[in-house]
Amino acid sequence: MKKLMAANWKMYKLAGEAGDTAAGLRAKLDGRLPADREVLVIPPFTALGTTRQALAGAAGFSLGAQNFYPSRQGAFTGEIAPDMLLDAGCRYALTGHSERRHILGEDDALVGKKTAFGLAAGLAVILCVGEKVEERKAGQVEAVLTRQLAAGLADVPADVSPDALAVAYEPVWAIGTGLTAGPREVEEAHALMRAWLVARFGAQTGAAVRILYGGSVKPGNAGELLGIDNVDGVLVGGASLEAESFSAIVTA
Repeated sequence: MKKLMAANWKMYKLAGEAGDTAAGLRAKLDGRLPADREVLVIPPFTALGTTRQALAGAAGFSLGAQNFYPSRQGAFTGEIAPDMLLDAGCRYALTGHSERRHILGEDDALVGKKTAFGLAAGLAVILCVGEKVEERKAGQVEAVLTRQLAAGLADVPADVSPDALAVAYEPVWAIGTGLTAGPREVEEAHALMRAWLVARFGAQTGAAVRILYGGSVKPGNAGELLGIDNVDGVLVGGASLEAESFSAIVTA
């Protein structure tokens, strides 16, 4: 299983800036990308083209999208369809990111609909789950993660390819705050999620679905995080915006 090292650039970078950063990342990892790592770059929609050009032909790199709407086409102003993302060169897409849940109001049912639709359309999907600080303090981590996994994967077939599905644990209180879940907290959450995946998809598939950690990942803590059981990669925000820092995370 290759560890998936994902850079989520959120609402940052104009097209030229994104292309330059992607080219810089490619140059820094040329000949240095570990054989057990896959790099995923997830720029804004307007920068998919320049990012794709900068990464063209680079072994071990993939392009992804931050969001999509669960329909092939239609009168959905401001939205984008999975087929459009595939046409733009995307292999992956995110669903359920905490910022879309808690800022933009996407509920569990919509996240589940998008996840199943994206997979059926041919995208590899990374479903994001995670608790808020008040939920952790109230001892509700297991309940929250179980609810979000159950709803997010409700309509995903049991024979889904593990190459097409990943889940990302991103404790909301650790995103962009500088706080990082401790090794024990990460290990417990990922073990819980692994057990749930095995129960849902069976031992073989459930053990092969990659579980990423996201939440203030930096060059200084990436190695420790990647060494924790059931951490099969990272989903990086701020520290992925510069080629220097993200390349250090990729090779940690």
